[in-house]
Amino acid sequence: MTRTASIQRKTLETDVQISIDLDGTGIVAVSTGVGFYDHMLTAFGHHGLFDLDLKTVGDLHVDEHHTVEDTALVLGSAIAEALGDRAGIYRYGSATIPMDEAIATAVVDIGSRPYAVVDLPFTTERLGTLGTQMIPHALEAFARTSGCTLNLSAQGNNDHHIAEAAFKALAYAIRAAVEIDPRRSGIASTKGST
Repeated sequence: MTRTASIQRKTLETDVQISIDLDGTGIVAVSTGVGFYDHMLTAFGHHGLFDLDLKTVGDLHVDEHHTVEDTALVLGSAIAEALGDRAGIYRYGSATIPMDEAIATAVVDIGSRPYAVVDLPFTTERLGTLGTQMIPHALEAFARTSGCTLNLSAQGNNDHHIAEAAFKALAYAIRAAVEIDPRRSGIASTKGST
């Protein structure tokens, strides 16, 4: 079974191209023009063991909002497409990841029930050129299009560490949820559908 997807979404604000292989080895090439976001998406692909080729050209002369949000929307859509009907997967995943003084916990259900609760206690306005308020917004957009219930929280004193621990926790949780369960036939739901 090949669990891959390639999506391009072009609007007047952004042009996003993503290819993903859920069963990859963590080979990642990311370019959004927003350095810290690239760093987080690279960590997501590497630690999730997803092969991810992602390029976004956006209206950064306005600000980073459209670029960050649209990239998250398309990344979620690519994961949803690669999962297909979601039969045979574990569906649920969780991970707690430390980074120095920070710690983040992600708990996910990738069973087509989009919802996000994100609690990241940032104290600065920006990480590089990425506004910290865009991080929860991007994660909510990702949850919506991937069909993922996401509960993500963190604590720490350094915003870089909080964000990086959060993206790594998300990567490990999604990786666990999309893995093929050798004992599962069909969809992991008593309803028999997502």
